[in-house]
Amino acid sequence: MNRDKRNVLVLAICQMLFGSGRTLLIATAPLIAYGIAANKGLATLPTSLVIVGTALATIPVSLFMRRVGRRVGFIIGTLIGTAGGAVMGYAIVAQNFWLFALGALFYGFFAGFAQLYRFAAADVAAADFKSKAISLVLAGGVVAAFVGPELAKSGKDMFASAEFFGAYLFLIGLILLSAVVLCFLDIPILTQDERRGPTRPIAVIMAQPVFVAATLAAMCAQGVMSFMMTATPIAMASMDHQFADTAFVIEWHVFGMFAPGFFTGSLIHRFGEVRIIGAGLLLQFLCVAAALSGGGVFEFWLSMLLLGIGWNFAFTAATSLMTTAYTVAERAKTQAATNFLIYGFVAVVSLSSGAVVHYLGWTWINLGALPLLAVAAVATLWYARNRQQYDTAQDS
Repeated sequence: MNRDKRNVLVLAICQMLFGSGRTLLIATAPLIAYGIAANKGLATLPTSLVIVGTALATIPVSLFMRRVGRRVGFIIGTLIGTAGGAVMGYAIVAQNFWLFALGALFYGFFAGFAQLYRFAAADVAAADFKSKAISLVLAGGVVAAFVGPELAKSGKDMFASAEFFGAYLFLIGLILLSAVVLCFLDIPILTQDERRGPTRPIAVIMAQPVFVAATLAAMCAQGVMSFMMTATPIAMASMDHQFADTAFVIEWHVFGMFAPGFFTGSLIHRFGEVRIIGAGLLLQFLCVAAALSGGGVFEFWLSMLLLGIGWNFAFTAATSLMTTAYTVAERAKTQAATNFLIYGFVAVVSLSSGAVVHYLGWTWINLGALPLLAVAAVATLWYARNRQQYDTAQDS
């Protein structure tokens, strides 16, 4: 097995383990928080703090990895994630909402490392393998679609005195296992010449239409997914659906997020990033229509499945498009900038999700997604119309 394929396999396994843990957290954290929070409107705060932590970590993590390399950086990230899982587990036993939220924030710091798995796959891949490497790493999350919710269900009643405590023991185990797998990652640290190569100011890089379009597409696709997904467990609970039904819906949502990864790269290679971004945004528009059509388990299932598939197309294609916006020497700061913008925005959107679903209801969650999708669609069409006028860093 050559190095490119071995790295993709390692990163795909890590994506699977990270995705399993994140799915477990998504399915359980809003319900745990709703049960122990004095203000029920804050029930999605811990889930949102995962995204806040991700946003806060993006820039320092990218710059840190530039110096120490991907393998060391990712392993350090798993240690931070383990600490976050331990704090959340203790908070469940202590019934302490704010401590649970703090643990979620630390898990978010770990997610800031893990969100770079997709870029790491493209770092040293051949040019014609980059989009496939990115999509195959994301495809590693397909197993997470079922592992996370099933572990959540298995751990829910493992300890009679502390509901869901067992689930967070599973979460810690997943993180530690990923640390072991990362020992086999083989991505060389940048040489001095690569680090000191000619670079443009970050403002110049960010002003490129390709950066603007790719970032807005990823930002809005991720924002819509987070806004709707974070509210789903609470919306289903308010409609008297069982937790098993909620776990089922989350399973298929995450399946939709990652299963297309086995062929998204090939679609991008054949049709181009812009068309695949457009297809992803269209699927997310359809997911809103499905959600507004009714409040049964089927409607939640269909909506979340379409949401996941749409996210995969738009986010994978936007990531692939972003790799054309920078040179090797500019890689760390450009990845830091785009991830900070994406997850900073998503953090704000996610923080508002709990209040919107609690005070205004599920319908307004769906209506609130439409303007975000419209912005991404306009930005993508604008870039598609004008892209031939621009030179990208890849051409230099």
